[in-house]
Amino acid sequence: MRTQRRLERNPPTSQHLAPMKPSVCAKKRDRGDDEDTPEDKAMKSQKSNAKPPPTLPVTPSRYDAPFPFYRRPAEVGHFSLDSQRCYHGDARQLRYYAPPPTEGPSPGFDLRDGYRDRYVQRDENVHEGLEHLLQWVSQNRKQLQGAEEKGQLLNTDFVTWRGHLTKVLTTPYERQDGWLLAVSLFHGTLYVSEVETESAQRQREQRSEMLKELTYMGYKFEHYMCADTPDGTPDPTGVVNTNEGFCTVIRTRLGTHSLLFSGEVDCTDPRSPWPDPPSCYVELKTSKVMHSPAQRKSFYRHKMIKWWAQSFLPGVSRIVAGYRGPDGSVVGLETFETMKIFQLIREDQGCWKPAVCMNFCAAFLSFVKKVVTEDNPKLVHLFAWEPGHPVSFTVHRDSEYTFLPDWYVEALSMEKPPTPQIPD
Repeated sequence: MRTQRRLERNPPTSQHLAPMKPSVCAKKRDRGDDEDTPEDKAMKSQKSNAKPPPTLPVTPSRYDAPFPFYRRPAEVGHFSLDSQRCYHGDARQLRYYAPPPTEGPSPGFDLRDGYRDRYVQRDENVHEGLEHLLQWVSQNRKQLQGAEEKGQLLNTDFVTWRGHLTKVLTTPYERQDGWLLAVSLFHGTLYVSEVETESAQRQREQRSEMLKELTYMGYKFEHYMCADTPDGTPDPTGVVNTNEGFCTVIRTRLGTHSLLFSGEVDCTDPRSPWPDPPSCYVELKTSKVMHSPAQRKSFYRHKMIKWWAQSFLPGVSRIVAGYRGPDGSVVGLETFETMKIFQLIREDQGCWKPAVCMNFCAAFLSFVKKVVTEDNPKLVHLFAWEPGHPVSFTVHRDSEYTFLPDWYVEALSMEKPPTPQIPD
C-alpha cells in the first residue's frame, strides 16, 4: 500500500510539523486576545454554567481557520506482534523498504498470488482494544512518569491508537461511516478505545469475496516491496500473515493536548535521507489505477484524506502507492510526500482542508476533557458520531463498555501518583 519516487534532500527541520503551504503555518499564530480559535468557538457556542456541552458540532466551516500548533512527533518506543499475535517489546517485525528499480517496465506484481493457499488472517472477532499498547505503557511507565503538578502517573493527557485519531481527523468530511469511541479517565490520563458500531460489524460479517481479496492485495503489496534485512530483497513467495506487525509509539502535542499513541508501520527506508524514526518510515498503499482527471480528482478528495491523516499524525514522511489493474497486477508506482499532499488539493475548492481536520480534532479532545472528569477506570463515556449529526455521548458505569483491563489497572495502581510539592 504505498508509492515510489525520489525524495528531496532537505528534511523538515522545524520543531513543528508545518502544514503544506506557507500561509498555513504549524506555529502558534499571532492573534488578538479577543480572537477565539475554532475550538473556542465550538465550545462557547454551547456553553453552560454547570453541565458540559451535550454535543460537539462537526460542520467543516466552524473549523476553517489557521493550522493549529502540532509538535513534531517523536518516537519514544516500539513493539512487535508475531505470527500468533503475541506481544514483544522489540523491533523483530520491522521490515525494510526495498522497491524495484526505477527504470524499466511496470513492476507487474501479482497481488492475487497466494490468496487461496498462503494467507493467514487475524481473527477479527477478537477485539483487542488497547491491550498491546497498554503492555508497552506498563513496561515503560518509568519513562513516562507524570508531572507532579498534575498528579498524573503518566505524563500525557491521552493514550490511544493512531487509527482512532485518524477517524476523528477525517470526521468533518466523512459521509458514510460513523464511529463510537469509549473514554475512561485513570490516574489523570484519558484513554480512548474504539467500539465497533453495529454498521461496521454488519459490513465486516457481510464482506463480499471481492472486498476480502482487495484487502489481501494490500498486504501482498507489502511483501513485494519489503525485505527482512536492510540489504535484502523481497520474497513474495512466503505466507501473508496479518497477525504480524511492527508498531511505533509516538509522543506529540496538538494545541494544549499531549498525546501518546501507537500505530502500525509498514517499513523503514534504510536509505532514507532522514534516517531517524518516524521520518524514515514509509507507508504502503494500493489503489485502483486511474485513467482520467476526474478519477484522480475523486481519489484526492475521498481516499487521499485518510492516507494523509494516517501518515501525518505519526510523522511518516512518504506514502508509496501501487496502482493495480483489473487483473490484480501492479501497473505503476507513485510516491507522495506527506508534507506536500496539500499542494495536490489546494486548487480544488470543494476538497478537504488539513487545517479543518486538525482544528476539529483539537476541539474534540477539548470536548472530551470537559465531559470526562471523574477519575475511574470502570466509568466509560461513550462518544458517538454519525454523518450529518454532531458528536454526542452517553455515560456507562461498570458496563460492557469498560475496556481498561484489570491487570493494567492493578499494575498502575501499585504506583504511587506524584504529589504536588507544597512550597515553604
